[in-house]
Amino acid sequence: MPAGLAIVCGVGFCAILTALAIFIGPKRVTPEKLEPFECGSEPIGTPRGRYSVKFYQVAILFLVFDIETAFMYPWALMYRELSVHPTTGAVSMFGFVEMLVFVAVLVVALSYVWRKKAIGWD
Repeated sequence: MPAGLAIVCGVGFCAILTALAIFIGPKRVTPEKLEPFECGSEPIGTPRGRYSVKFYQVAILFLVFDIETAFMYPWALMYRELSVHPTTGAVSMFGFVEMLVFVAVLVVALSYVWRKKAIGWD
């Protein structure tokens, strides 16, 4: 119930601010405002240009290897609970070995990608 209320309040707040911007905001359209924004530079070429497959390869690999931090954060928070045996209370290496295996898989994957020259710029 509280999560649903928060979602409804968030969507409602966004809708109200968007409606206010549309109905109350200034509407002076000038040729300069209709120009595409290119960080102060003149646009070069068509925006529908083709990208190399290498670009997408690097982007996907970046996402894959960047996601590891999303897995390491909860592990770091739960490290103490993972390092204690649940029944005896003795110190266990489970938490450390678990992350060691995860990082080893990532290192193998990175070495494979590096060997295939999927991340090198020519």
